[in-house]
Amino acid sequence: MREIKASQITDAIIELARRANFVLRRDVVAALRSAYAKEKNKRVKIILKAILDNAAYAKKNNLAICQDTGMPVVFVEAGQDLKISGDLKKAINKGVDAGYKKYALRDSVVGDPLLRGKPKFSPCIIHADIVRGSKLKLTLLPKGFGCENKSQLRMFKPTAGPDEIKKFIIETVKSAGPDACPPYVVGVGIGGSADYAGILAKKALLIKIQTKSSVLEKDLLRQINKTGIGPMGLGGKITALAVKIKKYPTHIAGLPVSVNISCHALRSAAVIL
Repeated sequence: MREIKASQITDAIIELARRANFVLRRDVVAALRSAYAKEKNKRVKIILKAILDNAAYAKKNNLAICQDTGMPVVFVEAGQDLKISGDLKKAINKGVDAGYKKYALRDSVVGDPLLRGKPKFSPCIIHADIVRGSKLKLTLLPKGFGCENKSQLRMFKPTAGPDEIKKFIIETVKSAGPDACPPYVVGVGIGGSADYAGILAKKALLIKIQTKSSVLEKDLLRQINKTGIGPMGLGGKITALAVKIKKYPTHIAGLPVSVNISCHALRSAAVIL
C-alpha cells in the first residue's frame, strides 16, 4: 500500500496557496480574452483589459490577484488504496495557515461566526471523496465572499420543470447584479440534498470553462448574457463567462437547486501526490 506523509500534504497545500492566489487559471484567462475580443463597447473593453492586465501583473510579481484571498476551500480525492501517515485534516489546515502567512495573503477567517473576533488564516473548509487508486488529489479554491454572499438555494417540488429552474438561476444572477464583480462563472448544483447541492455548485466552478457545455448550460449562459449587467456592471455582451452544472440523484419528494457565483477572479489550483 502506497503511503503519503502528512508533511508532504502540508507542503503541497502551501504551494497551492501561492498558485491559486497569484496565478489566474488558464481557462479563465482564455475566456476573458475571448470576451474582450467579442466586446464592442469601448468602456467595457477598458474594464476587461484592466482585469487581464491585473492577472498578468499578479502572476509576474507574485501578488494576490484580489485583495480578498477568500475562504480557502480544499477538495480532497483520496485513493482507497492509499495510506496517509498522520492527521489529514490537521495537515491541510497547517498548510493553509503556513501558505497564507508565507505569501502575505489576507487573514479573513473569524473563529466564531457570531462573536467574530480577530481574523485568522484558518481553518479552511474541507470536502473529501474516496476514489479508486492510490493517489491523492488536492484542489484549493480560495472563495471570495463578495460573490459567495450571492449564493442561493431553493428546494423545488419534484414536479418543477426546467423553465422554473432556469428562472431561479437567472434571477439569482440578476439579484447579484454588479455587486459580485462580473463577468461571472456560475456554478449550479442540482439534486442530492440541501447541503450536497451546495457542494455540487461549488464543485461546478472547478470545471474548465472550455469543457463542452450541455444544452441547458448554453441556454442559461445566453439568457444571463442578455441581462446587460456586463463586466463590473457597465453593460455589454458578457455578464457571465460560463455556466457549469453538476447533478446528483435525489429523493423522490424533492429537487434541490443551488447556485454558487464566482467573480471574474475564479481561482483554483490542484496537485496530485
